[in-house]
Amino acid sequence: MTQETVAPTSDAVLDREEMISRDELEALQLTRLQHTVAYAYDRVPLYKRKFDEAGVHPTDLRELSDLGKFPFTTKEDLRLEYPFGMFAVPQHEVARIHASSGTTGRATVVGYTKKDLADWAKLVARSLRASGVRPGMKVHNAYGYGLFTGGMGAHAGAEALGCTVIPISGGQTERQITLIQDFKPDAILATPTYLLTIADAMMKQGIDPASTSLKFAVLGAEPWTEEMRHELEVMMNIKACDIYGLSEVMGPGVAGEAVETQDGSHIWEDHFRPEIIDAFDPTVVLGDGEPGELVFTSLTKEALPIIRYRTKDLTRLLPGTARPAHRRMGRITGRSDDMIILRGVNLFPSQIEEIALRIPELSPHFQLELTRPEGQRMDQLTVKIERRESVTVERVASAAKVLQQQIKIHVGSSCTVDVVEPGSLERSNGKLRRIYDMRPKA
Repeated sequence: MTQETVAPTSDAVLDREEMISRDELEALQLTRLQHTVAYAYDRVPLYKRKFDEAGVHPTDLRELSDLGKFPFTTKEDLRLEYPFGMFAVPQHEVARIHASSGTTGRATVVGYTKKDLADWAKLVARSLRASGVRPGMKVHNAYGYGLFTGGMGAHAGAEALGCTVIPISGGQTERQITLIQDFKPDAILATPTYLLTIADAMMKQGIDPASTSLKFAVLGAEPWTEEMRHELEVMMNIKACDIYGLSEVMGPGVAGEAVETQDGSHIWEDHFRPEIIDAFDPTVVLGDGEPGELVFTSLTKEALPIIRYRTKDLTRLLPGTARPAHRRMGRITGRSDDMIILRGVNLFPSQIEEIALRIPELSPHFQLELTRPEGQRMDQLTVKIERRESVTVERVASAAKVLQQQIKIHVGSSCTVDVVEPGSLERSNGKLRRIYDMRPKA
């Protein structure tokens, strides 16, 4: 279906690259892509080795479709080159280093030159502006600071836009509420589940979350659904938009959602070339509109150029609307490495969230527990979910049955539903853990 082009709000002053035609943008992409592939080949031993092993050379890239000839980069590549083997510039040109937590293996390390940092700030500013934030606004930044790219990336972008930044970081929920009341920010930056935690804590204090000064929320770092957007917007009387990024590609600001359309994040394709591949057969590059795994190639990065990076995020590419030349990402449905395979059925936490939030008695707070009872070969899924405060115990059994039936119908897997008391499940202080795998280790 053809998407309607929507003009940006009249008070938004756009970058020139946001307004160029698709043909101009693709010509710019090709020039920058040819430079980046040659630059990575010449400066990063891993890329030279991988290109040579694949039998390709930077001169083979004559048109955009030729990118598919080049090998992928994976998180494992970055781990093998730990700490600085992926850097394309000498150490004295690296202005900042960030890294992943390393909780699932050796940390991945990323670096930035001064130009990289300036480009990053510009793209975060562009994303925030698209989502309704304007120069002069006060911005409450509840993304975590430190080696995680979220806090400092969002901070620099808000400053570049001309905002006043309140650098609270994640956690300390009571203090978050105090500063929101006292400093009266216009916008908040956080993960969606942590904003939900803040709103719930406000209500427990007798504060109406809809009564604050907040008008906009720019949310990212974890998959979330349209149902979660509706929950937050109604609860807090705000406009909530998505921001996308990942450390290996840049950090937040790779893509941003426009407040006037709220129809998915526009990828800033003057700096990144996206592809969608079949997650189970990565040799297959899929067309726009087809769901698969998102792959990114950077076009302007100096310290750490990234070629065909497999993000593991599952989505699809759609035509641009508010920024017509720049394609949009559909909502992230999950990560291929977060997918639960339950008795042959593929299941993602976002599917449970989408279904649960359509049942009025149930809250957005849930956990998925995977077990394998002793002596049995089949895995069992238990959905633990809180009832809403206003719901009587008598209505809980009916709501649990509805959720169980809807999961069976829409996901295709049987499960047990355990509706628990409000406030009894873990709350987010940043990224929320949804899956608890309690199956015996092989």
